[in-house]
Amino acid sequence: MTRWAAEVSPTNVWPEYPRPQLVRPDWINLNGLWDYAISADSIGNPPAFAGKILVPFPVESALSGVMTNFDEHSKLWYRRNFSVTSSWHGQRVRLHFGAVDWHCEVWVNGHEIGQHEGGYDAFTFDVTDALRWNGSEELLVCVADPTEGDQPRGKQSRKPEGIFYTSTSGIWQTVWLEPVPDVCIDRVKCTPDIGAKALHLWVAVNDLSENLRVEAVALEAGKEVLRVAGPANAQFSLNLTNMHLWSPDDPFLYDLKLTLKDGDKILDSVSTYFGMRKIALQKDDQGFTRIALNDQNVFETGTLDQGFWPDGIYTAPTDAALRSDIEFLKKAGFNFTRKHVKVEPDRWYYWCDKLGLLVWQDMPSGNNSTVDGRRDFENELLRMIGGLENHPSIIVWVLFNEGWGQYDTKPLADWLKERDPSRLVDDASGWTDMRAGDLIDMHNYPGPDSPSPEPRRAAVLGEFGGLGLNVDGHLWPGHSWAYETLTNSPELQSRFSQMFKQVWKLHNLRGLSAAVYTQTADVETECNGLQTYDRAVAKIAPDILLAANRSELSGAPQKLILADGLFGRVSWKYTTDKPPDNWSQPNFDDSTWKDGVGGFGTTGTPGIFLNTTWDTADIWLRRSFTLTTGDSSGLKLHVFHDEDAEIYLNGALASQLPKFITDYDDFEISSAAASTLHVGENTIAVHCHQTTGGQGIDVGIIVPQPDNVEKAKP
Repeated sequence: MTRWAAEVSPTNVWPEYPRPQLVRPDWINLNGLWDYAISADSIGNPPAFAGKILVPFPVESALSGVMTNFDEHSKLWYRRNFSVTSSWHGQRVRLHFGAVDWHCEVWVNGHEIGQHEGGYDAFTFDVTDALRWNGSEELLVCVADPTEGDQPRGKQSRKPEGIFYTSTSGIWQTVWLEPVPDVCIDRVKCTPDIGAKALHLWVAVNDLSENLRVEAVALEAGKEVLRVAGPANAQFSLNLTNMHLWSPDDPFLYDLKLTLKDGDKILDSVSTYFGMRKIALQKDDQGFTRIALNDQNVFETGTLDQGFWPDGIYTAPTDAALRSDIEFLKKAGFNFTRKHVKVEPDRWYYWCDKLGLLVWQDMPSGNNSTVDGRRDFENELLRMIGGLENHPSIIVWVLFNEGWGQYDTKPLADWLKERDPSRLVDDASGWTDMRAGDLIDMHNYPGPDSPSPEPRRAAVLGEFGGLGLNVDGHLWPGHSWAYETLTNSPELQSRFSQMFKQVWKLHNLRGLSAAVYTQTADVETECNGLQTYDRAVAKIAPDILLAANRSELSGAPQKLILADGLFGRVSWKYTTDKPPDNWSQPNFDDSTWKDGVGGFGTTGTPGIFLNTTWDTADIWLRRSFTLTTGDSSGLKLHVFHDEDAEIYLNGALASQLPKFITDYDDFEISSAAASTLHVGENTIAVHCHQTTGGQGIDVGIIVPQPDNVEKAKP
């Protein structure tokens, strides 16, 4: 259990208003204890109810009070009674579900109200005509959830292991009632346009009469700043001459009051909010394509956030718990998070809007192996965008993850961009890029690394890290794992700081625009979170994380003569068999040696940018490089070595480096080797010897920045 579980009771379970972006004051919360039963899927009527379940926690969760596995051959039945106040007479009564996984049927007082398919989107039924209005009303819900089917399901599994976790079945977000007028506001779409200094507004109404008007009042700290009227069911704009922009550093939100009128008659009114921000791509002064927020290049450092909880699985125990992850990331200096193959309740995005955390929103993955599966994927994708598009915090839609269920990537990415041109599109996060969308996205564990920016796409590192630490007393039952496991907190802290030093180098030197560290918190047996699964222990203190996020620890060299893995991709000739004694001489024939890209070493070696595996005791490297007039002044070797290294220039020993280091560093070139350098083609040769532990070798030649050159601030 998390510490918030103690606050959960049948009379105090998710009491907060569930839809912050379309608020009406009158509503009834139906969360709490419901009757439940599980039957075979062939049964058409509910069996005898077996006990109580606490809604909105999924049946598999501890907080539901049931905590049982639910299979694809079963139906999950819910029942509860409610009453509607007489003050609602004369209005329509709507029944709202935040989310139900996956297929549900709903009855009120024995009347079938409707059905819904989809595990991640909110849906609504009008139940007015089924109400008795004389006291107790009966609500019955039947759910089927083929978790291993072809529908979008993210990382849910009936047999959780590795990167797949316990499934969520049934009702898992708030259920509630609200009265609305016969003619009412159904939906609001807010699109900020900072270039035009305007908010474009579309207020959808359930009546298409041309005489309906909407009065929009924007407020700042309770004070009216603008009042505009426009047509219902059509776009109109609020012109904000003195815009207060939204950003992670200043997450300013305007309040917005909307009143629907027919002439002077008020039909409906709702309240919402909006943030003025712009997300786009632009070139920096080095020519790199970068992500820009409000026309300013911003380096995004964030975490992979999977949204699982040990006591509620998909459902956080309380709103405070939901908010706590965002507060933790903010204190740690992260400016964004990637919501990974899950859609959260609206209140999670509200807290991101309010506290200032950028969001990359994944589409939950499925197999998409059938026509029906692809139809479900596209339907839920459309509903996800429609349900979340008003949140200023969301700046990227991630279409596919690592090829899971990937199909028709370019047409879907193009459609997504056309549907929402106000955000960036990531066609495929990790490994299966189809050259569509706005981002080229690589995954690299433990990493980090960076793809090369393109003229029309920014380079991002969609996943890296995965550093693990097991904290006794806070582990999920079973074998724990991580991409790289450390033994204690100081070791984890050092390794993390080293990684982020490299991340900043990739940003500065190779054009990386964003990096997503795995992950916010442990999930079940996966123990590579910055917090334990119960959020009781921060494995690295937020102030240490903040320092790593705010420290631009490496500037570019003044001149790059020969790139190592940190600055680019350079091919070497190499062998692991001992060569003849003259192997370092310029005229040595290395044509039978293998080709490989630096650096060389083994996965998990701290500090190296690894491209080619070297796992033997010794390696010998050779390549040529060219010097032009004036290049030889101030040259230094830029080296990572683990362990002993010897470096030769034109056959002369330039540097002998014992033991190992955990980061790239500059080294002087011996006078004997420096004297051999000449305009034209020169030869560099390297030998590295390994004894135990991690291993790696990578060598470049640079002219470093002078010590008095001030580095740019993040």
